[in-house]
Amino acid sequence: MSIFIFIFGSIVGSFLNVCIYRMPKAESIVMPGSRCPCCNNKIQWYDNIPLVSYILLRARCRYCNMSIPARYFIVELITASVFLGLFRYYGLTADFFIYALFFSLLLIASFVDIKYRIIPDEVSLGGLALGLILSFIFPEMQDGVVSRIEGIFYSFIGALSASLLTYLIGLIGTLLFRKDAMGFGDVKLMAAIGAFLGWKLAIVAFFIAPFFGAIFGIIVLIQKKGHLIPYGPFLSLGAVLSLFYGNAIIKLLFYGY
Repeated sequence: MSIFIFIFGSIVGSFLNVCIYRMPKAESIVMPGSRCPCCNNKIQWYDNIPLVSYILLRARCRYCNMSIPARYFIVELITASVFLGLFRYYGLTADFFIYALFFSLLLIASFVDIKYRIIPDEVSLGGLALGLILSFIFPEMQDGVVSRIEGIFYSFIGALSASLLTYLIGLIGTLLFRKDAMGFGDVKLMAAIGAFLGWKLAIVAFFIAPFFGAIFGIIVLIQKKGHLIPYGPFLSLGAVLSLFYGNAIIKLLFYGY
């Protein structure tokens, strides 16, 4: 079953690559089928096997020999690995599928933000809507509550508090540094994170993100002498870590164990 989940994750990762490439261009993620962006030749099924084809083709298009970005392999590998981790943690339950979907949205947001410095509304606002709907259907997502009304209420509070906190911190940063400190796409992404995780874990995620963002920012500052970095990937990383370890962090900080 673990092997099956890993393969399933790599297939999903292949689809996420399509979303990452096409969403910023406002192209359909369904039609047409996969094509080489350089020579426009259709990619045959045997050249579109997740992970395997990238290695067999030596990261080159079969027709024009154009280099295939490493991002395609990385996204497939990360997705397969995280799906396997979710399966080991939750088993083949509703939670597995819910948080696999959640992670998929975060991965799209992260890689689009890295390249284009934007977070598609289809991911952030779509994720917000999905978080609210799923919290109504599966209210136990929200700190183990059983009432569907409470589930969607806690999801809404999570979305509101997480987005408001992000907006206020960004506003303070803008006033202090007299330049945009955080994009509104990050605010909407945090709303989606809050809708899925609830306000406690979303706030933990928000405060985890700057730690990794600061490390990356220092590296960028040293290497490129720049200061602008995409923040979506760090919010996403904070959300994933909070999903697995957020409750333990809360207990350690407030209860000492």
